[in-house]
Amino acid sequence: MDKRNLDILGNFNILYIEDEPELLKHTAAVLEDFVKNIFAVLTCKEALSVIQKNKVDIIITDINLKYENGIEFLKELKYDLGYDIPSIVATAYTDTDYLIDAIKLKVEDYIVKPINLKDLLNAIHDILLPIAQEKEINNSYNMIKTISAVTDGKQVELVKFILKNLDDESMFNYSYGDIMNHVDVSKPTVIKFFRQLSEKGILTKIQNKRYFFNENNLPDPSEEIDE
Repeated sequence: MDKRNLDILGNFNILYIEDEPELLKHTAAVLEDFVKNIFAVLTCKEALSVIQKNKVDIIITDINLKYENGIEFLKELKYDLGYDIPSIVATAYTDTDYLIDAIKLKVEDYIVKPINLKDLLNAIHDILLPIAQEKEINNSYNMIKTISAVTDGKQVELVKFILKNLDDESMFNYSYGDIMNHVDVSKPTVIKFFRQLSEKGILTKIQNKRYFFNENNLPDPSEEIDE
């Protein structure tokens, strides 16, 4: 395969479970340079707490944890708790039973320890690439639909900026001044644009510098938009 573009990892959160503190620290230190957030934990209990409080895009777990088993934890997440999160399992053993369990669970990849960090990053990339591509397609479609909801061509850059900076909860956290520092538009243009999106229920102000982007209220670009 051609050289991967690891920049896409910067939009994703990784949960890493490893019961060897030094290995956990070392691997997490490398991963944090590539991903949005790295949640590094020693136990499955800590891991579950992270998942319940944060958006996790991929799980990397050792199989043989102290008093625990990574595959059993993934089974619990998927079948008992309803979390279907892409996963990579790592183990110092090549026991066929573990591999069979991983296959049955439909784990996305399997890494043999000691972990080769380049191989790990490539594995993460290959799992997240389709997700990143789907997000990009959805983002582009939302851009078309948002643009179709307004009539001022100067606002296209504002559309791009908003969609690029939505967080995982579809929140946009910028003031008018912040926007003007990034996009070459006037304050009246920003105010007019926000008013238009607000009237259509697309952008709702929650509090100062915090807006909710509701893609469910975006118009169908195939339908005529009243000016």
